[in-house]
Amino acid sequence: MQRRAVLAGLTLGSAAPALADPPGAGPWAPDRSVRLVVPFPPGGPTDLVARPLAARLTQVLGQQVVVDNRGGAGGNLGAEAVARAAPDGLTLLLSNVGVLAVNPSLYRRLPFEPERDFAPIAVLAGAPVALVVNPTVPATNVSEFVAWTREQRGAVPFGSAGAGSPGHLVGEVFRSLTGAALSHLPYRGSAPALQDVVAGHIQVMFDPVQSPLAQLQAGRVRALAVSAPARSLALPAVPTMAEAGVPGLEFVAWWALVAPAATPAPALARYAAEVERLDTDPAWRTGLVRQGISPMFRGPVAMPAFLRAETVRWGAAVQASGASAE
Repeated sequence: MQRRAVLAGLTLGSAAPALADPPGAGPWAPDRSVRLVVPFPPGGPTDLVARPLAARLTQVLGQQVVVDNRGGAGGNLGAEAVARAAPDGLTLLLSNVGVLAVNPSLYRRLPFEPERDFAPIAVLAGAPVALVVNPTVPATNVSEFVAWTREQRGAVPFGSAGAGSPGHLVGEVFRSLTGAALSHLPYRGSAPALQDVVAGHIQVMFDPVQSPLAQLQAGRVRALAVSAPARSLALPAVPTMAEAGVPGLEFVAWWALVAPAATPAPALARYAAEVERLDTDPAWRTGLVRQGISPMFRGPVAMPAFLRAETVRWGAAVQASGASAE
């Protein structure tokens, strides 16, 4: 109720066809496009959320929303560009958990401070990290898997999308909680790590569900558990870590929409209202689930506390992993 009251007090009204130009609110006009910055190269997991989001916002706002992929430095370059952009309601950042919650602990220096430099709009969606194995691994559950790792000669390498990635961090926390005999093997992205698991070059990886989903559905790899409070809508037969005997291992890789810190409140409220409506749209929700992603709406009232808690949670995982980046 509090969230809806705040939105109702700030919103410009859902019937408006475009971000009209209220006094002092910024140079908005239907013939000016909105730039949705994705701080990663095209074709990555964040695009799975960004592109349908841009299409929907274009439709409901009456002005073009254009995805602008700006990769580099683990998402920091694109995020910095948004932090320094004019706060006129025409520049948004669709960030993943890495930029807003992992990088403050992973990088020794950041060119922005998430809580200070960004205004929250909404958390949109999330995906748990899956423990994925090659089908030849003789384990059908997590306890059997842990026992199997201890029987091998030396630590079993587990792949991830890279040092400091959600898969790496969840894998390290899993190892510390279970005593599994694992060692991290970083790759340059999810795709090459997954290819090596499919080919049997390595037997194990940790990765958010959307990346290995197609291979899981094809039976080329198996998921033993997911790191979320509830089962993934895309993998309903796969238990959570708690159900599999590893309580406390709850990490979700999520995506959130933010704007430069001084963006006018009416613009923030309008975007938040549209995203909240989108969250109830069956087509949007079904589309996310097909990609291995679950709806996960948090509005602008709940979002700051959520981000602070997630920064602490992922920061502890970074510290436990020993990962760092320049």
